[in-house]
Amino acid sequence: MLKIYIDADACPVKDEVFRVAQRYELDVILVANAWMKTPASKQIRLEVVGGKFDEADDWIVDHVKADDIVISADIPLAARCLEKDAHVLGPKGRVFTKDNIGDILATREVMSHLRDMGTMAGGPAPFQKKDRSRFLQVLDRMIQSVRSNR
Repeated sequence: MLKIYIDADACPVKDEVFRVAQRYELDVILVANAWMKTPASKQIRLEVVGGKFDEADDWIVDHVKADDIVISADIPLAARCLEKDAHVLGPKGRVFTKDNIGDILATREVMSHLRDMGTMAGGPAPFQKKDRSRFLQVLDRMIQSVRSNR
C-alpha cells in the first residue's frame, strides 16, 4: 500500500499532507529527530530517530518502497529515495525525478561552493502561499498517478 514519508523536522507542509492523506486514506510516517505534535489518527505515525547526522534520512531510505511518496527538500535524500523507485516531492511543489536529480545535485554543489567562497550569500527564497498551493496540486496529481499505475 502506498505510504507517504515526511522528512519532518523542518517541513512546512505537514498539515497539507495530513489532509490529502486523509482524503485518500493513506498512511503518513513523519520521521524526525525530536518529538512533535501530530494529529490523533491511526493513519499518522511519528518515528523519532536519534540526532546523528542523516539519521532521519537513513531511516526513510531503509523503509521506503517503490511507489511510496517522500516529502523532503533534502536533495541528497531525494536522490537516495529515487534509487529505490520512490516518488519525491519538495515542499514547494518541486518534483524530483531520475531525469532531473543529477542536474539538481550538481547545481546544489555549485551553489554551496559559491557560498563557501563568499561569492554568493543567502539561501532559498522564503516559503510563500503560492508554494503551498503548488505543493497541494502536485501532491494530488502524484497520488493519482501512482494509484492509476498500480
